[in-house]
Amino acid sequence: MTSAPSPLPGFAAVVVAAGKGLRAGQPLPKQFASWRGKPVLRHSVETLLEAGASPLVVVIPESGENAVHEALAGLTGYRLVTGGETRQESVARGLEAIKDAERVLIHDAARPDLPRAVVSRLLDALSTHSGAIPVLPVVDSLAVEDDGVMTGIAPREQLRRVQTPQAFRFEDIRAAHRAWRAIPDAGDDAQVLRAMGGTVALVEGDERLAKLTFAEDFMATPAAVRTGMGFDVHRLGPGEQLWLGGIRIDHDKGLIGHSDADVALHALADALLGAIGDGDIGTHFPPSDPQWKGASSDRFLSHAADLIRQSGYSLANIDLTIICEEPKIGPHRSAMRARIAELLGVDTGAVSVKATTTERLGFTGRGEGIAAQAIATLVRT
Repeated sequence: MTSAPSPLPGFAAVVVAAGKGLRAGQPLPKQFASWRGKPVLRHSVETLLEAGASPLVVVIPESGENAVHEALAGLTGYRLVTGGETRQESVARGLEAIKDAERVLIHDAARPDLPRAVVSRLLDALSTHSGAIPVLPVVDSLAVEDDGVMTGIAPREQLRRVQTPQAFRFEDIRAAHRAWRAIPDAGDDAQVLRAMGGTVALVEGDERLAKLTFAEDFMATPAAVRTGMGFDVHRLGPGEQLWLGGIRIDHDKGLIGHSDADVALHALADALLGAIGDGDIGTHFPPSDPQWKGASSDRFLSHAADLIRQSGYSLANIDLTIICEEPKIGPHRSAMRARIAELLGVDTGAVSVKATTTERLGFTGRGEGIAAQAIATLVRT
């Protein structure tokens, strides 16, 4: 059983969301664009509120109230402040909106994935320093450049990549910003504090705190493994051919459907389509379309396999279970595996075909129909 996280010292927060975000290539400022199912801004605001931030000030673009309220719908405990011409002005306005606090975190909304552990490390560091920032090491060699020519190297051992949120004793950072206003815009708040004599501790950051800057940052990283499930049922009736698992089986009844009604291949195709989130057989081959009347289900399964490859995945394995009293599947299992492997372009070792009965219960037990269920596992190529 997972224990609840330890409570954090009290703190206020300023989330800077007043930028235009033009480089991200989104139809609206990036802080309001969707990322992993939610607006970018909402991710860090939720995390900070859950961690106990009070008050929490969101610094927004001019006339941005409606966009912010829509992005944060259902959340309470935050207030809005309109930002300035520069990030520094926006932060200063956010700090002035806080009346009473001992500690404050200043965070860029463009860094949505905020681990609570980083917040904890920052607040702990304020017990001995007036400021603290999360950093990561520089792992690449660094060159000094002038007009396209390398003129020297920079000592990476002494350099760090700086992230947000940055943590401060509230009175110290507010005073530093008030004193800094006559000077051009600062790169970040740690510079403002340090220029006024404050000490800034470095704490361990997190790669998850990456900043969303360009259009490709909004592109979801495909999962390494994906799984889909399919299930289908068809009635048995006289005067029909029985196609099952891609092969024709001699039987006194056949499956009834718009196509050849191969219930096994239909379940497999739906499992494959489900694994890539692309609908089902009915989406791609609607039964209302007369061109698919009597069509071989081989086409459905091959189409699903093609879509998998186009999506950047390959098939790891499929597991098919056919549910019926008759015909007996055992004598046909090898032929089914071989045909399915051929259609999917995989080795037969990646294809499992099993059969079971319902002990004479239900429509399959009465011989009225056949059901099939399948699971497909894909891996990213």
